[in-house]
Amino acid sequence: MATKHEQILEYITNLEVGEKISVRSIAKALTVSEGTAYRAIKEAENQGLVSTIERVGTIRIEKKKKENIEKLTYAEVVNIVDGQVLGGREGLYKTLNRFVIGAMKLDAMMRYVEAGNLLIVGNRVQVHKVGLEAGAAVLITGGFNTSDEVIALADELQLPIISTSYDTFTVAAMINRAIYDQLIKKEIVLVDDILIPLQDTFYMTTQNTVEKWHDLNDRTGHSRYPVIDANMKIQGMVAAKDVLSATKQTPIEKVMTKNPITVNERTSVAAVAHVMVWEGIELLPVIDNQRKLLGVISRQDVLKALQMVQRQPHIGETIEDIVTSRVQEVTGDELTYECEVTPQMTNQLGTISYGVITTLVTEVGSRVMRKYKKGDLVVENITLYFIKPVQIDSVMTILPKVLEIGRKHGKIDVELYHEGNIVGKALMVAQLIE
Repeated sequence: MATKHEQILEYITNLEVGEKISVRSIAKALTVSEGTAYRAIKEAENQGLVSTIERVGTIRIEKKKKENIEKLTYAEVVNIVDGQVLGGREGLYKTLNRFVIGAMKLDAMMRYVEAGNLLIVGNRVQVHKVGLEAGAAVLITGGFNTSDEVIALADELQLPIISTSYDTFTVAAMINRAIYDQLIKKEIVLVDDILIPLQDTFYMTTQNTVEKWHDLNDRTGHSRYPVIDANMKIQGMVAAKDVLSATKQTPIEKVMTKNPITVNERTSVAAVAHVMVWEGIELLPVIDNQRKLLGVISRQDVLKALQMVQRQPHIGETIEDIVTSRVQEVTGDELTYECEVTPQMTNQLGTISYGVITTLVTEVGSRVMRKYKKGDLVVENITLYFIKPVQIDSVMTILPKVLEIGRKHGKIDVELYHEGNIVGKALMVAQLIE
């Protein structure tokens, strides 16, 4: 039987998009405590099912698909700009296609305004009205209000009209930043993108015996299966080594590995790769927040996904992209790299940051290892022996030295120089994946 928490989440999932909810209404509708209702609503917010807006409340929103993650809802815009909703609250769940800055004459502006847009404009009541009539939501900058007529129109059309104290330039920058962050997230491959879903997963239950394992093995050729209970919750994993000495009548609970390592659908594939390599695991169960089985993810699928990511063009530059793109190999007898310290690589004092040094060591060490061994690698450990301040616009010389390259492991010593003086020294150890 589902727990109270699960029942509330299911109740919220089945609500109409745009419907308003509260802790009190949920507690009353499902006869649960307000504490239980509050925790479930917060979980629904984490899952992207609802959005909470100050002075408005919590509303059911449409859960985004990954391909549309760069699009924002009007509810998210309210939170981004610390806005106040003046009217059209019923439309907060809607998604905006693009935003238009109304810094021109009305006739010229309206050539760019379409349904689904967000019109960003100052204290121009006539523009507010015309924008709504064109099917666009309106964001008023400078902390200004609008007329009662416009607010009534926003309510009628279910198009939000929002006021913020920020100026137009700041608001545009804030929304751009939010979209940019979403684009970076879009590039990160998650377990949800590559998992084998439950309907295609072969699994066993705690009521099965070892005979069931042999049946599945003959039918599928696989040797590892998750074990679940009557509520679909993960209880263990069973592999060929577990059943070798067991009779076919042995209960699967007796031989399975209890409390197995699991991942959730929001875990990054890179993190899963580390777990699989370090623990020597070929198959991982994917579970939700109630430990219910959602599917499985295999080591082969993870490696394919990582190789695919390496071939994909990046949409938004992260700090790591900025650092690694500026590492250049220098031709000469000795293997040498150079990197210029840009503003993004520095801390508040204007010197290179600790995190950037770690990224440089990882990038150079990885490049050197790939010259000796083809394939992927997972960084196991980085030891920074010391670092000295290197200021902005300086050019660093990086000298890697191979200490050991085996079939499964590699060790690289990395020294960093500036104007002939050593400014950093580190050791990188990595596991190699053939």
